[in-house]
Amino acid sequence: MSDDQKPCTRLCIVRHGETEWNAERRIQGQIDIGLNDTGRRQAMAAGRWLAPAGITALYASDLRRAWDTAAEIGRCLGMQAVSTPELRERRYGVFEGLTYVEAARRYPEGYAAFEGRNADYDFENGESLKAMFARVTGKLSEIAARHPGQNVAVVVHGGVLDVINRFVRGNPLEMPRDFLIPNAGINWISVCDGRWAVDSWGETGHLADGALDELPS
Repeated sequence: MSDDQKPCTRLCIVRHGETEWNAERRIQGQIDIGLNDTGRRQAMAAGRWLAPAGITALYASDLRRAWDTAAEIGRCLGMQAVSTPELRERRYGVFEGLTYVEAARRYPEGYAAFEGRNADYDFENGESLKAMFARVTGKLSEIAARHPGQNVAVVVHGGVLDVINRFVRGNPLEMPRDFLIPNAGINWISVCDGRWAVDSWGETGHLADGALDELPS
């Protein structure tokens, strides 16, 4: 490594465990839904899996489903998560609390914009993909810069993982999803001298019964 090259940082991005609303395909957004029993088991399994991974810091969205997942992981790692509101799920505005079927029926034009990944669509007082992308990637870059050469765990949401994957791979927000985002799935990314890469994605080997990926593409 040259004198001016920074050491690589690895980030383990974990989706929160399952909630009842995930099972119902109900849009949570920033409504503060807790884990169900399956989600709690998934969180504990993720913690056991990560215990030998050399994690030196733990961050999490402050929404309960992510925060409680991080608490279980933290117990296995012997550390407390840092509350990180910037990594909350996208604000889905009028869609929050509805199932995907209900949202499509009540707001057909808006749902078409959402399903078509219109990066400017904001759900009437919600949040556009462009705004969310700026919020999430700014904080992710800040966390990576704070921990050069370390392994850091970050517990977030499905929509957050969606934009992180596109950010790291350099893909447009409008591109249909070609990757999985399972509950309690483990995703490793790295940044070396300013260059981001996906090391592994959607790992569920720690989950005996698999996991939901209920999100639209």
